[in-house]
Amino acid sequence: MKPTITQRLYSLDALRGFDMFWIIGAEGIFHNMANITHSPFWNALSHQFHHPAWHGFTFYDLIFPLFLFLAGVATPYSIGKQIEKGASRQNLLLKVVKRGLILVLLGIVYNNGLELHPIQDIRFGSVLGRIGLAYMFANIIYLYTKQGAQIVWFVGLLLGYWFLFLFFSAPGYPMGDLTMEGNFVSYLDTLILPGRLFLGVHDPEGLIATIPAISTALLGIYVGNLLKGTTVDKNINTAIRLTIIGVILIIVAQIWNLVFPINKNLWTSSFVLQCGGISTLLMAVFYYIIDIKGYKKWAFFFKVIGMNSILIYMSGVFINWKYTTNAIFQWLIQLAGEPYGAVVMVICLLAVKWVFLYFLYKQKLFLRV
Repeated sequence: MKPTITQRLYSLDALRGFDMFWIIGAEGIFHNMANITHSPFWNALSHQFHHPAWHGFTFYDLIFPLFLFLAGVATPYSIGKQIEKGASRQNLLLKVVKRGLILVLLGIVYNNGLELHPIQDIRFGSVLGRIGLAYMFANIIYLYTKQGAQIVWFVGLLLGYWFLFLFFSAPGYPMGDLTMEGNFVSYLDTLILPGRLFLGVHDPEGLIATIPAISTALLGIYVGNLLKGTTVDKNINTAIRLTIIGVILIIVAQIWNLVFPINKNLWTSSFVLQCGGISTLLMAVFYYIIDIKGYKKWAFFFKVIGMNSILIYMSGVFINWKYTTNAIFQWLIQLAGEPYGAVVMVICLLAVKWVFLYFLYKQKLFLRV
């Protein structure tokens, strides 16, 4: 029997770092270059780093679900490994629930800062909150079901979520309404979520849209199982299989988009498949280049970011990165002058954050939630 590749994937941390690279400010390069040059090339790139107002899809829409997908990929290597070592499912359940709730709390802190606010002014929906809840429920499914049942859950959650839109709406709107004001999911959030919603009648990180986000994490778990179960002489077949799965998911997403539009604000089922397909393709590419072909040096830059992703995401609550960057590199920014000083500022900001993460990496200091 051939040995399987059970160690932590280098490509997983690198792809997570690639994802976080855009979250920590890299998109500012494109926005500033578009403002400076007004060229079609830079304008097109800048456009890809803005979210559509409602329906539609850009590259920037992928960043959030890709992170959740990768959390799912890691599950067989973390929770699965502990099961293999004989850890009880009850203890693992407590760990999963604890991690999910901590992420919810961190998300509230990220949204509202460290000061106390009246409850009506607090925004409870958050990126980390959705990751925490979707991760938690997906891992509970993973703990207590086999892969066949996990696939049923994946499909069932997407179909069930679609039916919520098909057969219900906000009061006063026609059944199946998909506008911000009239869709049933946003309406339910106004009834359930305390505090304020980000857009008044809608929150892009609302509670009900966690339902399809669970499927995003479950897809990651499925991919993680494929990778973890790969024997050393079959890894190229796994990369091909992931590529085929990714392409199929994108095709189905485009078909579903005709009746249930791709929409990040609502995390629609077609959006799950679109992002899931692209995420699977990216995982296949990173896995092939890094873990199969062995080209790792270029990915170290991203791995350093990916190993402390939650910490760098939360760091803005505690550290004024722009002030720090200005204090260190003001001379360089002034030397660049206008209009390119803004671009140099973004590059310096990224450099400061990376050096900070590299220091933590060398010290083996990682924030584990």
